[in-house]
Amino acid sequence: MSKVAVVYWSGTGNTEQMAQAVAAGAQEKGAQVSVMTSAEFDASMMDAYDAIGFGCPSMGAEQLEETEFEPMFSACESKLEGKKIALFGSYGWGDGEWMRNWEETCMGAGANLVHDCVICNDAPNDEATEACKALGAALAG
Repeated sequence: MSKVAVVYWSGTGNTEQMAQAVAAGAQEKGAQVSVMTSAEFDASMMDAYDAIGFGCPSMGAEQLEETEFEPMFSACESKLEGKKIALFGSYGWGDGEWMRNWEETCMGAGANLVHDCVICNDAPNDEATEACKALGAALAG
């Protein structure tokens, strides 16, 4: 049984809804799943999981949330090489630049992106929820 962490930051609840769908998708594939906020997770926990789904909405000028999520994720970057990860998040404006930049950072660190990122405008609709479940299933696979 694979161990999957779903780590997220959410200001409005949209990315939290996505995190719950990612977790459900991984659980449906038989994974042992831990769902945590970025304040509950740190780099020392990276090795305890076979795969990690990271979720963060677009903030400001299309960037990761700067107070909690970005510092936690930056600390984890040195442990991304070879790690199975997937990215998700919601946005209210822009075109997904923050996610493209985030994916580039992860690929540059040697992460194994197991699924295309999932982004949605505002609250996840049925299509985005199903995409999050597929992302979770890929993490568990």
